[in-house]
Amino acid sequence: MVYRALVRKTAAAEQGPQKKLSNTSVYSIVNTMVCECTLVVRTYECDHYGHVNNAQYLHYLEYARYEFLKTIGFDYPGAIRAGYGVYVARIEIDYKKSAVTDDVLKIRSWPVKKGIVSGIIAQEIKRGDEVIVEALVTWAFVDAEGHPTRIPQSWNMPGLKPEPVPEQQEEQESGAEAP
Repeated sequence: MVYRALVRKTAAAEQGPQKKLSNTSVYSIVNTMVCECTLVVRTYECDHYGHVNNAQYLHYLEYARYEFLKTIGFDYPGAIRAGYGVYVARIEIDYKKSAVTDDVLKIRSWPVKKGIVSGIIAQEIKRGDEVIVEALVTWAFVDAEGHPTRIPQSWNMPGLKPEPVPEQQEEQESGAEAP
């Protein structure tokens, strides 16, 4: 599905229509593919305090990124067979709340930026309406030796890149400034 999304601008993010939502964060409104998947917390994913171990969230995010790639038509196993890969170069993660056994979690993933060899995917994990985790994942397309390389056209899927909403269209649709 394509959604209008507010995405936090990073230092490397592409320029587009922006809204100031707080004193420190700048957001850009984009039309983008948002992939949602759901999972249930299993007992072995929890630590002795009874909540999901912080490292386990990285597995949840990886699962959701793979589902995102499938949703946009990116054939990851095919890329591997062709001698390419998508490596995670950096993860910025904010833990907001704890999840526990049997919690149903929804993980949303969407592109924030795409360059010639790399990009950023934003992700959030929610339990109902509560945000559990927010993350920005920087990825790089690599060759068989693990070196960053330009994404070949056959793997350069449109869903990897968000599309900025034209400023005039944004003003007409919103009708008001963000707080």
